[in-house]
Amino acid sequence: MTLPLMPKATAVWLVENTALSFEQIGEFCGLHPLEIQAIADGEVALQMQGLDPIANGQLTIDEIERCQKDPALRLQISASAHPVELVKHKGPRYTPIAKRQDKPDAISWLLKNHPELSDGQISKLVGTTKPTIQAVRDRSHWNSTNIKPRHPVALGLCTMELLEAAVTRANRGKKRAEGDGPLVQPPTLEDVAGGDDAAP
Repeated sequence: MTLPLMPKATAVWLVENTALSFEQIGEFCGLHPLEIQAIADGEVALQMQGLDPIANGQLTIDEIERCQKDPALRLQISASAHPVELVKHKGPRYTPIAKRQDKPDAISWLLKNHPELSDGQISKLVGTTKPTIQAVRDRSHWNSTNIKPRHPVALGLCTMELLEAAVTRANRGKKRAEGDGPLVQPPTLEDVAGGDDAAP
């Protein structure tokens, strides 16, 4: 069950302004009935300002009146109080302009240190395109003279968890294709800290 916003403050308001039972308030706010009784007795939440669940759209007057008539009934939070689900877009990730120039460096590092990664995996990790990866690989990139391999995690283009997951996935696919060969180990945090500026 979804709890109301600021459950204890909501419980304070319900104790002060309604005739609901401690069990009803406790169940609605996710608190023990004894805690609601302590609020009513002035032993808990003495200085706490009550939060009106009607004003913020979490309860209706009709719902409170319905439950006051029958202590066996339970308060139902309003449908409008449920948060809207966050939809994650599958489109390309936005990279700040300041970090876009770092992408070729990260691509170069990944091509050098993790040749097992596919272009698609590198593209997802760094947020780039396959033509850019190919241009860095065959040194036809417009800025190839200034490209210096640097760790993508150190550049802030991906997280270590995402990189390790991509390397593990690539190794799994490689192992299936070649049999039980040695696996390439994912990079350690020491790799991020040092040794990133070596030439490819």
